[in-house]
Amino acid sequence: MANEFKWAFIGAGTLGAKVAREITASKRHRIVSVYVRNAEKRAAFAGIYGALPAETAEQAIRAEGVDGVYIVTPHTSHFEYAKLALELGKPVLCEKPVSTDAQKVRKLIELSREKGVYFTEAMWTWFSPVANKVREWFDAGEYGELQQFSMTYHMKSINYAPRVSDPGLAGGALLDVGIYPITYACRLLGKPERVTCRGTLRGGIDVGEEITLAFPGGERCSISTSILDFKGLERMKLIGSKARTDLRFYHSIDRVKLRRKHGRNESFRGKGGMLNEFDLVAGEIREGLTESRFVPHAATLDVMEVMDECRRQMGLVYPFEEEG
Repeated sequence: MANEFKWAFIGAGTLGAKVAREITASKRHRIVSVYVRNAEKRAAFAGIYGALPAETAEQAIRAEGVDGVYIVTPHTSHFEYAKLALELGKPVLCEKPVSTDAQKVRKLIELSREKGVYFTEAMWTWFSPVANKVREWFDAGEYGELQQFSMTYHMKSINYAPRVSDPGLAGGALLDVGIYPITYACRLLGKPERVTCRGTLRGGIDVGEEITLAFPGGERCSISTSILDFKGLERMKLIGSKARTDLRFYHSIDRVKLRRKHGRNESFRGKGGMLNEFDLVAGEIREGLTESRFVPHAATLDVMEVMDECRRQMGLVYPFEEEG
């Protein structure tokens, strides 16, 4: 179709395959090229989607018709590929986290601005209508004075993909699952003025954290993460003097309810899948934007700085940082 948005995929692992199935089924998106180091995997993926099996990332990015580049590789290579795409003048949607530390994120943002090329983090929660509705209620004062704000993200996901348990690929709980509740808290309350983190390290990675974020207005958010168990699953409690919201699977849910203490409750539904994210990003790129309205650069950088501080307090240093 003439109006299909054409993607270069850098990466074709577990998540990449899931995303590819969902977006191409819509007929609004097409994958025209793919690069992954493993030639057999590259050829198999390209065969399914009729894409060019590029022998280098640059070849994939430069392929004819590419409108945008989706980076879905292990965390440690995000910076390299995002930098390459931006230097080649191609818009970038990069999986979270967009790099392993704030310094690298800052460099990508600066490069995006210098080149005038779109760059955003694939933080699909905030391309979701539900999360944005919660923020709308919050900003409008619907919750009143914040009394409790807590989130859990406990998923036994250490075997989800090999990278999750690999310290050389920046594996662990914080960058893989902790980023979701931290991002949620920061998007509602801004950047915290104080971060407290107690983590459990095992085999060179963090397998879980207990994090408290304290904000300038006196609000606090408590976060618990783990990749070893399902205790608490993925839940959020946002309780104020006027109303409350309780959510499960808050990073991707498609419905939410505002439960008022006085007055009628309010419900909202909105599709929050990956297709929604890709549709919105494609629209922003076609508009000529260089920064997303939904996941702005400052939000990505704030969260990365919080995670840097969590790692500092845990004493978590990745092998490639020690070498460097």
